[in-house]
Amino acid sequence: MSSPDPFTVSPGFKWLLGIAALMVILGALKQAEAIVIPVLLAFFVAIICAPPLAWMTSHRVPPWLAIVLLVVGLVVFGSVLVLFVGSAIDTFTLRLPTYQTRLQEEAVKLVPYFERLGLPVTREQMLNHFNPASLMRLAGNALTNLGSLLTNLLLIVFIVIFLLLEATLLTDKLHKALPSAEKSLDQAGSFVRQVNTYLVIKTTISIVTGLLISLWLWILGVDFAPLWGLIAALMNFIPNVGSILAAIPAVLLAIVQLGAPDAALVAAGYIAVNVLMGNILEPRFMGSGLGLSPLVVFLSLMTWGWMFGPAGMFLSIPLTMIAKIALEQNPSTRWIAIMLGN
Repeated sequence: MSSPDPFTVSPGFKWLLGIAALMVILGALKQAEAIVIPVLLAFFVAIICAPPLAWMTSHRVPPWLAIVLLVVGLVVFGSVLVLFVGSAIDTFTLRLPTYQTRLQEEAVKLVPYFERLGLPVTREQMLNHFNPASLMRLAGNALTNLGSLLTNLLLIVFIVIFLLLEATLLTDKLHKALPSAEKSLDQAGSFVRQVNTYLVIKTTISIVTGLLISLWLWILGVDFAPLWGLIAALMNFIPNVGSILAAIPAVLLAIVQLGAPDAALVAAGYIAVNVLMGNILEPRFMGSGLGLSPLVVFLSLMTWGWMFGPAGMFLSIPLTMIAKIALEQNPSTRWIAIMLGN
């Protein structure tokens, strides 16, 4: 009878060791936030730029020229975006005290309605326990964080340039570095195609969502309509709760600026656009394989938000989706991907 191997590790200990290693990695990423966020954003931009780069090179455009054209387009678009967001943030910040005062006045007007319902609510209680001005300050802080994120544009563009240059050389490098390069290329190609499909479709849906929201708010006469459309486009990357968070500042501003009936129209527009884009068009183009369960969405928001703040919340679902696609490539980890799915 053979004695048990003293070096055998139990499955439970392996899981604990893996969780501990994961926590160490997440903590290290949090400490390197200033570097990690621009790299991740550049990674997503490079993936989205990959199809037009491949199309141009397939039509005999030299790779260096194709990269230059893409980078020039990114710089022009990013510069316009930075100027627009910066100007809108400055104007919104100047008007914020006025918005806060008027929003408090609108909140106080609800006191008589509560009294008719038999609820003993006073003006002081309304202002102490439900202070809508804090929501406007929160919106202002979020816009400031968005502006600071866009200031990393130059660094992100440089990283995108090097990523695209690396992409044009990756195939030759793998052929020289790996004996079974074809198998590795097939696996990498399948992973990149799925990630690219997800990011391109999600980005397109988000842009259309932002345009529709901007148009609706502009028709109703809400201030900063393009800015709220931009926020709606960004928050569309966060399923379920993103559209709600994006609608809150616009609805509050509509209450202050236009009154409750028009604010109800603003909310109805957000609901209609998100039902159309999120529940009808997006599932049709995405398919059932590119989804996450609501619990995973919530935990992703908590984890990445804790690590990287507002930028982490924006990146949370794409990062989790990429991890799910990567897990699907290996039969031994495919069950984890199934658990993450919807």
